[in-house]
Amino acid sequence: MSDRFIKIDRRDGKLAMAHIYVGFIALALGGLAGLLQVLVRSGTFTLPAGIGYYQVLTVHGVLLGLVLTTFFILGFQHAAISRTSGTYSSTSRLFGWLGFWVMLIGTAMSAVMILLNEATVLYTFYAPLKAHWIFYLGLTFVVVGSWLGGTGMIMKYAEWRKEHRGEPSPLLTFMAVINIVLWIVATLGVAGTVLFQLLPWSLGLVDRVDVLISRTLFWYFGHPLVYFWLLPAYMAWYAIIPKIIGGKIFSDALARLSFVLFLLFSIPVGFHHQLVEPGIDAFWKFLQVVLTFMVVIPSLMTAFSLFATFEMYGRSKGGSGLFGWFKKLPWGDARFTVPFIGMVAFIPAGAGGLINASNQMNQVVHNTIWVTGHFHLTLATSVVLTFFGISYWLVPHLTGRVLTKAMNKMAIVQAVVWSAGMSIMSGAMHAVGLLGAPRRSSFSTYGDAPQALDWIPYQVAQAVGGTILFIGIILVLYIFINLAFFAPKGEEEFPVGEVAGGAEKTPMVLENWKIWLTVLAALILIAYTVPFMDMFQNGPPPSKGFKVW
Repeated sequence: MSDRFIKIDRRDGKLAMAHIYVGFIALALGGLAGLLQVLVRSGTFTLPAGIGYYQVLTVHGVLLGLVLTTFFILGFQHAAISRTSGTYSSTSRLFGWLGFWVMLIGTAMSAVMILLNEATVLYTFYAPLKAHWIFYLGLTFVVVGSWLGGTGMIMKYAEWRKEHRGEPSPLLTFMAVINIVLWIVATLGVAGTVLFQLLPWSLGLVDRVDVLISRTLFWYFGHPLVYFWLLPAYMAWYAIIPKIIGGKIFSDALARLSFVLFLLFSIPVGFHHQLVEPGIDAFWKFLQVVLTFMVVIPSLMTAFSLFATFEMYGRSKGGSGLFGWFKKLPWGDARFTVPFIGMVAFIPAGAGGLINASNQMNQVVHNTIWVTGHFHLTLATSVVLTFFGISYWLVPHLTGRVLTKAMNKMAIVQAVVWSAGMSIMSGAMHAVGLLGAPRRSSFSTYGDAPQALDWIPYQVAQAVGGTILFIGIILVLYIFINLAFFAPKGEEEFPVGEVAGGAEKTPMVLENWKIWLTVLAALILIAYTVPFMDMFQNGPPPSKGFKVW
């Protein structure tokens, strides 16, 4: 059977689509909250019906940063594993569905509390801000549900390995398993602070909470969360885009090695989000800054591998000269062009990340809206545009429809609109952040800040960019609904790339989990054991906390 017509099992497709539906609903609601947020920041709009600015901010951050990403990623990874390693067993599928429903129940619980203004604690839900206990229980359900879904993935991977001893697993399956292992290890931190600190505290079982430990556990999770978002985009860039353009994967081994390195160096680095916080010795902050910069290595490996793939394809089509190959890329295909824009956006996004992680330069931008601008370049541009690009072939593949020429053109227009809006909004955030404008704050909370008037043009620019972005959200929702329900019936390819003929053989040591999990555990223990002991012995006194603004 032609590779083009290999279809994911209908039952696995329903599991994947259930996750993706929730993700796009979160995009619609979270995008609306984001529009309201930038309008309020401009000082020209007041929220109706007594809705609070920070309530809207929390809705935007939680729905887009946690709900959209987690549901879409799990849906995509279920589909990728089923496509490359074969149909799920009934047990793996059961774990997938259990995980979905537990996550959905948890999402509903947390969302209701936010809408009732009982959980306006922002995306980071930092103590000493206190939310209703149902919010924290809902978050626990979301984490546990993701573990259940991840268990189904790992079971399928183990089944494949058992049936194919001595062979490297399919590349997409390996990448998905690396990402779910990263997620499980990272969420141990947020599960710890929610279960043993925030939930008992919100229930009144304890009177105080240790803020420093709570924030440290959050950022143990919060930084690898960025890579949990990013690695599915890398999966598409490495293993799917080459097939879309008609090229080959430059190196299977290089792709796997980069994912192993991301697993090792993305978790024990949370202190670089806490560089200005007291209670953590400077040596341990510096150590984690060094470990943070190690992530540059797999990032550069990825850039090299991707552009080598593009150049090999372009030259095979007759491209000559230094950049002649660039013109030969399939710019009219939204499945390529939309993720490619995300790749390009990751260049300034990565540079901003190096500034944020720097022990010195972080002092300039810490807690300014520069950080928010960086966040929107990484997640809301590089990652989200790649997710849109994935959707343009994955949704019709799973629903038995096709990406029409009209929807393909609209998808490219959507990416251009999104890029224009993000350039304006994120650019303004970066610029006014350098002038000292705080993150998270609304125009009305600037008080007597003498430089507030200088920030007004940038706030207006953010509102303009945010409005354009919302138009982009409307366009992508229209495309999604069309591909899910109204596009012509047919068969859309789930593209999976093949490795170039001259590539080196993949060494099996890359799938020796005993080695990599041991190294990961050692790095985490080195980075966190002594600092945690110091926090327990010499940290600041616990806080009683307070409710929302």
